Amino acid sequence: MSSVYEGDPHGRQAPTSGLATASLVFGIIGLIGCGCLFGIPSIVAIVLGHAATGKTRPGLRGGHGLAVAGLILGYVMLVPAIVVSGIVVYALITEPAMVASWVNDLFSALGG
Repeated sequence: MSSVYEGDPHGRQAPTSGLATASLVFGIIGLIGCGCLFGIPSIVAIVLGHAATGKTRPGLRGGHGLAVAGLILGYVMLVPAIVVSGIVVYALITEPAMVASWVNDLFSALGG
């Protein structure tokens, strides 16, 4: 009789990889933060997701699906983050006074 987890005769599940969980968390943060965080969480999700897939694929650790989900979210949100970052950099170079005025108005509206 073969079990689902061939490596463990008692059928226990391998522990979930912390890297896979972190990849998914950073992917979600990148999704929520959209381009406002300049893609930093998405890049972290991609790096952690690739590291986690290497450690979860042999079956030593669980969480391969979490790592893949983190990779997908990271890659999907990286493109809009790059676009927003490019727009911000372009605006800072061409019209720094306008950007400063917009930021001051934003903080005033937020009560700061």
